[in-house]
Amino acid sequence: LTSKHHEGFTNWPSKQSWGWNAMDLGPNRDLVGELADAIRKKTPHIHFGLYHSMFEWFNPFYIADKANNYQTNDFVERKTFPELLDIVNTYKPDVIYSDGEWEAPDWYWNSTLFLAWLFNDSPVKDTIVVNDRWGADTRGKHGSYYTHDDKFNPGVVQDHKWEGGLTLDKYSWGYRRNAVFADFLTPHEVITRLVTVVSCGGNFLVNIGPTHDGMLPPLMEERLRQMGEWLALNGEAIYSSTPWTVQNDTLTPGVWFTNVGDTVYGMVLLWPESGSVTLASVESTADTVVTMLGDSTGQPLETQQGEKGLEVTFPSQAAVISQWVWVLKMTGVNPAQRRHLKTRIPY
Repeated sequence: LTSKHHEGFTNWPSKQSWGWNAMDLGPNRDLVGELADAIRKKTPHIHFGLYHSMFEWFNPFYIADKANNYQTNDFVERKTFPELLDIVNTYKPDVIYSDGEWEAPDWYWNSTLFLAWLFNDSPVKDTIVVNDRWGADTRGKHGSYYTHDDKFNPGVVQDHKWEGGLTLDKYSWGYRRNAVFADFLTPHEVITRLVTVVSCGGNFLVNIGPTHDGMLPPLMEERLRQMGEWLALNGEAIYSSTPWTVQNDTLTPGVWFTNVGDTVYGMVLLWPESGSVTLASVESTADTVVTMLGDSTGQPLETQQGEKGLEVTFPSQAAVISQWVWVLKMTGVNPAQRRHLKTRIPY
């Protein structure tokens, strides 16, 4: 949930933002508090997190500090620091997603002081998780998990916990009245991003932009439901998975792998025109069984180990319920091809 974005309007009754917050203006409600309570009461298995922008586009104190080359920090002392303390003490989030830090160094934001308090003395010191946006040179260096840049997607396993995000509107992280159908990601694009992020051990973040009255635009709702529909059939390849030995196939483009126990999943981004795929990364044994999730027949697929890899013949597409991305479930794979890596954050 966005507690405050770059325009400085706070979605809670901040004392440092009098007259420019959701209690004093607009809905006249503590939106952060209400949503925090709702999540904890109705969906206690979901961790509550807050996005917070460090800077503000139009704040005169920030503009003055910037003009002074950040040798003064009136804005941080008057606004950013006390508001960060406020949202932690008041709402006790599990996650803080910091942003808007890139123009100034971490010492201007007093980030080390805040983080020292957060992890040692705050009411959430034993449970809090933070990202890596705490100063102009901190992305990919400091944080419980790394986000790097918006829409980061490395294509390979990372050494540190990380998150790859996207916004359903290709051109905005907020709501746009003038957005048209072509401005939104397709179901295939959304699920492709989910698959490629998870295959590399990342946490997948989906951003939506509600209207001024909190309604979800119909097309965004449709995309979320479509992703849920896909996960209902194929979620076993995503939930509790870890990256496999290789993230994507070395011969056939657009096949991404995950691993759960002794099962390997190959997620195929495009249905093959030839009716089969060859997986150079998979070595079969006499016990190998390959099925397709969402195949209404439930029958094992025809396979053949060749010089180039394991050839898998797809079923009739008419018999397959799943859409957009298709998942091959493989058991009995040569143990030499299996490795368990644990790099994805549990949120």
